[in-house]
Amino acid sequence: MSNLPPFPCYQCGACCCNVNRSQETQFLDSGNGVCRYYDHQTKLCTIYETRLDICCVDKQYQLNYKDKYSWVEFIEINTIACKILNSKT
Repeated sequence: MSNLPPFPCYQCGACCCNVNRSQETQFLDSGNGVCRYYDHQTKLCTIYETRLDICCVDKQYQLNYKDKYSWVEFIEINTIACKILNSKT
C-alpha cells in the first residue's frame, strides 16, 4: 500500500467525538459519545502510537475491506463519513 495515496486525515477529531455512532467503536465511548482516549485540549489521541486497529484506516482496509473496495473507493467512502460526522459536531 505504500505506493497508494495516504488517507487524508485532517485530525479534526470528528470520528473520535462520535464513537457512539458505530457498533465497531461504541466500546470506546466515555459516556458522551467521545472516545475515552481523545484529548479535548489538544484534539489528539492520547494513545495514538498504540491506538487500536479500529482506529487505523489503513489497517482496517487491509483486514476487512480490501476484497470489497479499491483503496481509492475506501478513501472516498471514509471521506464522506468524515464530512457527515463533521456536520454533526
